[in-house]
Amino acid sequence: MDCVARPEQVEGPYFVDEGLNRSDIRSDPATGVRSPGIPLELGLSVLSIRDKRCVPLKGAVVDVWHCDAAGVYSDIASEGSAGKKFLRGLQVSDRGGRVRFTTVLPGWYRGRTVHIHIKVQTTGTDGKPYEFTSQLYFTDAFTAAYLAQPPYAAKGKPDTTNATDFIYLQGGDQLTLRPRRAHHGYTADFTIALDLSDTEVGDDDSQGPGPGPGPGPGPGPWPTPPTGVPPTRPPSTTLPPSTPPVTTTAPPTT
Repeated sequence: MDCVARPEQVEGPYFVDEGLNRSDIRSDPATGVRSPGIPLELGLSVLSIRDKRCVPLKGAVVDVWHCDAAGVYSDIASEGSAGKKFLRGLQVSDRGGRVRFTTVLPGWYRGRTVHIHIKVQTTGTDGKPYEFTSQLYFTDAFTAAYLAQPPYAAKGKPDTTNATDFIYLQGGDQLTLRPRRAHHGYTADFTIALDLSDTEVGDDDSQGPGPGPGPGPGPGPWPTPPTGVPPTRPPSTTLPPSTPPVTTTAPPTT
């Protein structure tokens, strides 16, 4: 059991408290339209650190959200996606501290490396609400391999890697997923150990009611993803190998 407290990272401007209790977050519940992309089964284990050991944390609310293959977040007015709720959802951890989400590998947008947002809400040892917010990443080799496939390839190569992402550099190496090939895509698991007595980490991470018109073009702390809507699903998707060979045309594996 991985009993290591993970670093908290910023929430960012694209969290929306939708209250969508669901495991499969790929579709917009209003239309049933599924976001295109390579499938990812994401398993998270939430643990509580007690007396230098970890025990599963039951009943924690775990939110996951990320952009689609085109780099667009749902339910953001400035993105033209208001009212849509694709690639967002929450699960409540079971007695083993586990939650599982069915999603797709995320795309990218200007100024950020590829990432997935997570938020865990529970009760601290002081009886007050406790909130842990962070982001999950992939190796640059892994993202380069799958971003070269449809539907991601239409957007071109990302402008930011882990090494040049200002948020990743704040502990992202401790938040990196190691996806494994599965029948229809990939699966990845990650353990989140929480010190529920750490009131600084447990503070509310909300940045307000959500973004307004957006920060506009150019570099800044919250680069705006390009506008648009989820593209249609391509007729077929070729999955990149989880362990691409080290050659002049393929990046090294995760």
